[in-house]
Amino acid sequence: HVQLVESGGGSVQAGGSLRISCVASGATHMSSFCMAWFRQTPGNEREGVASIAQDGRATYADSLEGRFTISKDNAKDTLYLQMRSLKPEDTGVYSCAAGWGHCDLQADFRAWGQGTQVTVS
Repeated sequence: HVQLVESGGGSVQAGGSLRISCVASGATHMSSFCMAWFRQTPGNEREGVASIAQDGRATYADSLEGRFTISKDNAKDTLYLQMRSLKPEDTGVYSCAAGWGHCDLQADFRAWGQGTQVTVS
């Protein structure tokens, strides 16, 4: 059982950078999970952005063109998403998720945060 709380969203100009965070709490530490970031942009379904496995292996959505970096600090039970060269189409609600099994963006994600808004103009 894990609870996830995101923070760090906000408004940024196109071309700028932003780092969002997700703190995990509960009986099981984040290091035991496959962790990921998802986003829901206006008018679109939720899509996977990046995942990071228990061993630190990361996978990314092809559409990101290398602009985002997922990382984690197991000692702090905190997941990060560093976003660079932001575009208006990156605007949306970004949520973190914890899952089990083989770790990629199709993993079995069962715990979700409430999301943090990122607005790029």
